[in-house]
Amino acid sequence: MGRHKRSVRDEETPPPVGTRWVPAAMCVSLVAGVSAIGLWWWTTNRTVQGISPSAGTEAASASSPAISAKTDFRGLKGRWLRPDGGYVLEIKNVLEGGRLEATYGNPRPIHVARAEASQDGEATKIFVELRDVNYPGSTYDLVYDLGSDSLHGIYFQAVQQQRFEVIFTRMK
Repeated sequence: MGRHKRSVRDEETPPPVGTRWVPAAMCVSLVAGVSAIGLWWWTTNRTVQGISPSAGTEAASASSPAISAKTDFRGLKGRWLRPDGGYVLEIKNVLEGGRLEATYGNPRPIHVARAEASQDGEATKIFVELRDVNYPGSTYDLVYDLGSDSLHGIYFQAVQQQRFEVIFTRMK
């Protein structure tokens, strides 16, 4: 009675054979592109932090216990000038676990994503990571020299993927 027989014409017809590959190719291209960007970001981010892309996450966390509760980094507080360009690193406060409250100017403020101090034997080390416009993960790996009251080390310029030897002197 109320049943309607479906005819072949009522069924949805598949798209022409030549157009079936387009959506599949788009999906494969999208997945490959997102994967490539993700791999690039992960590798770059790990390299910027001084960790080789092949190192496991255990290596990153293994350095944390080396920071002793007895280590006193308060002598690092102050304003430090990089004379070759007028860049100023200010260490405002030393927080628990060696974390540093720091600002950086070139001469305008550049966002400091991470700043920390650690002790490696007799060497007092400072790591600063910048994340801002034109500073997508640039870093400073510095060592404090008590004799000259200076910070010296390597600046990694992330945009150009170059390393430079630098020195900061304490501003009086």
